[in-house]
Amino acid sequence: MGRRLRRWAPGLAIAGVSALGLGMIVAFTGVPGSRPGQPETPGAIAPEDATDSAVLALALKSPERRAEALEELANRRNSPDQARARYLLAVDRIAQGQGGQALPLLEDLEAAYPSMADQVRVQRGIAQRAAGQPEFAIATWQTVLEEPQNPAAKAEALYQLGQTQPQYWDRLLAEVPAHPRSVAVAVQRLAATPDSPQAKEWLLLITRHGLHHPEVVSFVDRLVAEYGSQLTPEDWQAVGFAYWERQIYRAAGEAYGKAPRTPQTLYRAARGMQIGQQRAAAIAGYQALAAEFPDAPETALGLIRLSYLVDTDTALAVLDQVAQRFPDRAAEAWIEKGKLYDSLSSPDTANQARQRVLSDYSESDEAATLRLRDAHRAADAGNWSGAIAWATQVLDQNPNSEEAPEAGFWAAKWMQRAGQSQEAQSYFERVLRDYPESYFAWRSAVALGWEVGDFETVRSLQPAVSLPPQREPLPAGSEALQELYRLGQDEDAWALWQVEFSNPQDPTVEEQFTDGVLRLGVGDNLDGMFMVSSLASRDDPADQAIYAELTEHPAYWQALYPFPFAEAIARWSAQRQLNPLLVTALIRQESRFEPKIRSAVGATGLMQVMPDTAAWIQPQAGIGDYNLEDPEDSLNLGTWYLDYTHREYGNNSLYAVASYNAGPGNVADWIGRNNYADADEFVHRIPFPETQNYIETVFGGYWNYLRLYNPAIAQRLDAFQR
Repeated sequence: MGRRLRRWAPGLAIAGVSALGLGMIVAFTGVPGSRPGQPETPGAIAPEDATDSAVLALALKSPERRAEALEELANRRNSPDQARARYLLAVDRIAQGQGGQALPLLEDLEAAYPSMADQVRVQRGIAQRAAGQPEFAIATWQTVLEEPQNPAAKAEALYQLGQTQPQYWDRLLAEVPAHPRSVAVAVQRLAATPDSPQAKEWLLLITRHGLHHPEVVSFVDRLVAEYGSQLTPEDWQAVGFAYWERQIYRAAGEAYGKAPRTPQTLYRAARGMQIGQQRAAAIAGYQALAAEFPDAPETALGLIRLSYLVDTDTALAVLDQVAQRFPDRAAEAWIEKGKLYDSLSSPDTANQARQRVLSDYSESDEAATLRLRDAHRAADAGNWSGAIAWATQVLDQNPNSEEAPEAGFWAAKWMQRAGQSQEAQSYFERVLRDYPESYFAWRSAVALGWEVGDFETVRSLQPAVSLPPQREPLPAGSEALQELYRLGQDEDAWALWQVEFSNPQDPTVEEQFTDGVLRLGVGDNLDGMFMVSSLASRDDPADQAIYAELTEHPAYWQALYPFPFAEAIARWSAQRQLNPLLVTALIRQESRFEPKIRSAVGATGLMQVMPDTAAWIQPQAGIGDYNLEDPEDSLNLGTWYLDYTHREYGNNSLYAVASYNAGPGNVADWIGRNNYADADEFVHRIPFPETQNYIETVFGGYWNYLRLYNPAIAQRLDAFQR
C-alpha cells in the first residue's frame, strides 16, 4: 500500500477495556495551523502538551463523570493542563445552567490559553448573561470583534449581540457568511420577511453554505424559481453543487449546464441529465464535454457513459476513442465492447475483447475481475489447479484490486481441496497480512482457527472493546479547531470548520478526511462516512498515494467504523443475547446510524424495520407504543427480530443475517434447493447480489470492529503483520 506518511502517528495506544460508548476516536500527530513564535505564558497550552494530557483523556467522558477530576486539574497551578481543565469545566457548567460558577474559571483565561482566546471570551459572555450580567456580556462579546483570530468566535459574538441589536446580524451575514449561525439567521429572516429585497441574497447564502440544513432543497428551489434569471454562472455552480450533494441529479444537471464550463461542470451537467432520464440532453452534454475538453479525465468517463445512450455502432466507435486516447480507462472500454458484442450474438469477438484486457492491460482492475470469474468457473468444473492458477494470478498481477482478497481466500480454499494444506495456510495468512480490512480476512482468520467467531458461533461471543484514550489532532484545520475537537466540543469544532473549509467542491485528501470526521462528531454519520469512504475514488495519482497511506493507519478505519448509540446497542444486544459488534455492524450497513432515515420501501430507523414487521413483532415481544424513528424503539424491535431469525436457523448467523435482508422465505428456499455444506459456497451462490453484498458487508463490518477495538485480536493481527 506504499510507505506511511511521517506526519501521522505509527499506531494507536490501546486503552483499558471499556464499555461501548466513548464515541469515535481518531489519532493524528502534529498540529497544522499552529503559529510559531507565540509568547510563553505560565500555564499556557502548547501543541506538544497533548501527548500526556489528563484533560484530553477526560474529554470524551460525560460532564458528570469528569467533573471531580477537572476541578482538581483546574486548581493545579503551573500545570500545562490547567487552562484546558478550566475551559472544559466552565463549558460544562454553562451547559448545566451554572453560568455564575463558570465565571471564575474563565477569568483572564485567554492569557493562559492563547489559541482559544476568542473562544474563552465568547463563553465568558454567555456565562455573564446566564449570571444576570447582560451589560458585561455585551461588553465581552464586543471585545471579540476588536482583533479576532477565530472567525467562528467572531460569528458567535455577532450572533449573540444581534439578538438585541439587529445591526450585528447584518454584519454576521456580510462578514462570516459560511458560519452556521449565518445560515440560521438567513432562514429566520426569510421566514419573517419572505418578500424582502434581500431575499435573493439570503437564499444564495443558504445555497452556498447551508447544505447541512434539513430544508436546504426547498430554499434552493425557491432561489431557482424566483431569481433564476438573475443568477450568475458562479451562482448556478453553487446551485448545481447543492442539488448534486442532495442527489437531485436532474436539477443538478440543469444547473451545471449554466455554470462556468469546466470538465467537472460539463460532466455533471450530462450525468445529471442521464440519471434524470433526459437522454437527448445527456448525449449532447457528453459530446460537448468531449469537444471542449478532449483530454480531461472526466471526458474518458463521460465517453463511457455516452456509450450506454447511443446505438451499438456509435457506442463501439466511442469506446474505441476511449481505448486509444485514455490508457487508464482502456481496459474498461474493452470490457464494455465485450458486452456489446455479446448483445450482438458475437461471442467469439466478445471473448477476443476480454482477452485483449488480459493481454494488454494485465494489471487493470478489469483484468482482475476476469481472472476471478475464470477461477470460479474452473472450480465449478472441479479443475482445482486451473482455479488456483487464475486466483493466484490476481494476487500477482492485481494485488491492489477489490478482487484480490477474495481471490486469495478462494485460492486457499481450493488448495485445501487439492490436498495442499501448507500452501493453503500460507494464502490464508497472506490475505490476513495484506488485506486485513476485508471480509475475506475474517474468513481467513476463521480458517486458521482464530477465536473470532464463525457463522455458527459469532452470535454468542461478547468481545471486549477497548478504545484509544483521547483524540489527537486532525490533518487539517487551525490550532483552535484542533483544541475544540480534542476537547470533545464537536458542535463548536464543526462550526469553525464551516468557516475554515473554503473549498468544499474540490477539497484536498486531508480536508475531505477532516470534514468527514467532524461530520461524524455532530451526528451526520451518513455523510461523514461517505466523505471518508469516497476518498477511494480519487483519480489523481498524488491523491491516490496519500489515500493509500491513510488507509494503513487505524484512524481511517476508525472513522469508517464508529460507535454511535453504543451504550444502547450494548444494552439491547445483551438483553437479546446477541454479539454487540455484530449488531453494530448490521446497523452501520442498514442506516449508517441515522435514526430517522427511511428507505424507498418504508423501512425506518436505525435497524430499518418495516412498519408491517414492527406491527407483527409488537404483540409477540410485549412492546407498547413505539416510534420507529426513536433509537431505543428501533433497537428494541430490530434486536428482537434479529434474535428471531437466529432462532429460526439454529443460531446460524449467516442465515439469520441473510434473512434480515432478504426475508426468511428466500433464505429457506436457497437452503432447500442447494443445501450447501460449505458456508462460503452458500454466500458465493446467493442469487440476490444485494444480499450477497449485504452478508459480506455486515460480517466484514463485524470483523473490522473486532480487529480495531478488541485488544486480543488487534494485538495478534499487529504481530502477525510485522
